[in-house]
Amino acid sequence: MSSLLRNFLSLRSILKHDEQNLFQIVDKSAKIHDSAKIWAFSQVRDKVQILDNAIISNQVYIGSGVTVGKNCKIQNNAMIYEPAVIDDGVFIGPGVILTNDLYPRAINPDGSQKEASDWDSVGVKVRFGASIGAGSVCIAPIEIGEWAVVAAGSVVTKDVKSFALVAGVPARQIGWVGKLGIPLKQFSEREFICPNSDQKYSVNVDGELEEIK
Repeated sequence: MSSLLRNFLSLRSILKHDEQNLFQIVDKSAKIHDSAKIWAFSQVRDKVQILDNAIISNQVYIGSGVTVGKNCKIQNNAMIYEPAVIDDGVFIGPGVILTNDLYPRAINPDGSQKEASDWDSVGVKVRFGASIGAGSVCIAPIEIGEWAVVAAGSVVTKDVKSFALVAGVPARQIGWVGKLGIPLKQFSEREFICPNSDQKYSVNVDGELEEIK
């Protein structure tokens, strides 16, 4: 047997293959719901949980122990580093990075290479229904609130309120969005309306946006 063939067979032994999708690298301890989809050349690390109807697109990295909620969509080339938390219904656009090291170094002061025990990992929490646009970087530890929208290309360094629309480098709030993800229009000092659904929202005394029932 040629060395090339041996190398190919060795590679196949660590890659998962199914009838619909191309090769994926999925750790044996990961728990993937039957209705979830993982596309070509994505890597799913140990103890990951991927729940009902989640879609993991091409060449996505999901770090150890991360849970991806129901009905999530994670697009091509996204990198989700542990201990990130991805709630149900989250959209993560192409090339998004959720970091886990606030003070990254490859080596210790003595020049030795850092090991896992030499630094404390911190995570990004993405709450229910939130969306993170293509190419954005979220610097842990932060939380993206429910139904919030992070515009494409943003660098997020602070918590994002629920329903907030943030953009820029560093990201700053530039408005509010409703559950459709469309920017709301202001019609009074503290009240807003979705131009598509006519759903109304108001800002409470704590500066948080709430639906008007």
